Amino acid sequence: MPKVSASRPSSKPKLGQHFLANDAAALRIVEALGDISNRTVLEIGPGRGALTSLLLRRARRLIAIELDRVLSAQLRMNFALAPNVEIIEGDILAIDLDTVFGPKPGTRRPGIEFTPEPVPVVGNLPYYITSDILLRLFAYRRYFDTLVLMVQREVADRLAAAPGGSEYGLLSATTQLYARVERLFTLPPSSFSPPPKVQSTVVRLTMAPRVEHLKVPEAGFVNFLKLGFGQKRKTLWNNLKERYKPDDLRAALTKAGIAPTVRAETLSLEKSAALFRALPAASAGD
Repeated sequence: MPKVSASRPSSKPKLGQHFLANDAAALRIVEALGDISNRTVLEIGPGRGALTSLLLRRARRLIAIELDRVLSAQLRMNFALAPNVEIIEGDILAIDLDTVFGPKPGTRRPGIEFTPEPVPVVGNLPYYITSDILLRLFAYRRYFDTLVLMVQREVADRLAAAPGGSEYGLLSATTQLYARVERLFTLPPSSFSPPPKVQSTVVRLTMAPRVEHLKVPEAGFVNFLKLGFGQKRKTLWNNLKERYKPDDLRAALTKAGIAPTVRAETLSLEKSAALFRALPAASAGD
């Protein structure tokens, strides 16, 4: 997905990067975070620093993670005099976020549980790893409360899709298991330099995990969703029979009030959870 840049670079983008050349859009993205004057903010993929330059003037502290070595070096040089900015060169999928946001060595007191300060996240996610990044942020959700992200428009459609539609799938269900999704605004290719071939949409995810409300074990239920959506053209029965015994599956579907001929995308999270709870754990394979 497009990186953000304060200027319109004349050189070809590196690694398929496209740089935002719309100052008004950059401001809208930052404003979507709300009041961050007393907060730490995590920026994913700052690129050339257009959002960074806005964020550092508003946030108490800014942590920016950039994978590109050259861009990381430029960011450090450009913001060397900004005392509240920390540039980390690395992969958001590989960095141990516990070391970034968890308790620092020697600061924990015996008998007192560490309670992290919620951090808002802003960034531009590459299409091909959007799901991976979201799942990682969800896995470390104890550190985050709001995610304002730019993604490909089609991905935003999937994130916000309701059950029953063709766009509702595993990414929709998993995202909505952890957060409320808002589509904020869409940018045309002309907002970037050079223009990409796709439109980009900014979404805001407000962390609101539903695992406890649905009364399901988190890891087991996520794996169940993956199984149910395993092959989209297959019915729920055909996807689930790979792991569950037919008699147990038939009984669970009846108890949950679900026809065996439906597909996973027709079920709400509540219905999926009801089916999962009705299935005996011993019926599942490894």
